[in-house]
Amino acid sequence: MTKEKGYKDILQGGIITKEGSSIAYRTGEWRSMKPVWNKDGCVHCLICWVFCPDSAIQIEGGKMTGIDYDHCKGCGICARECPRKEKALQIAKE
Repeated sequence: MTKEKGYKDILQGGIITKEGSSIAYRTGEWRSMKPVWNKDGCVHCLICWVFCPDSAIQIEGGKMTGIDYDHCKGCGICARECPRKEKALQIAKE
């Protein structure tokens, strides 16, 4: 029978033990709203990318290519800051 860990054996909450560890965790699963990207209405100004707190806006070759829904929390900042609003980014129910 293995002994259960006590409070002294468990790492203290909030301690980051390894850099870049957030990439390994899918943190977008609990959102209730999500941004929907319309590539035809996007002018690739990348303002959404600048303001996204989760680095969920995917960029390649200086253009937006999509949204990383595994890490997007659905905050809506990208859609709010988008100068093309209804044409490029909208927030919708998950």
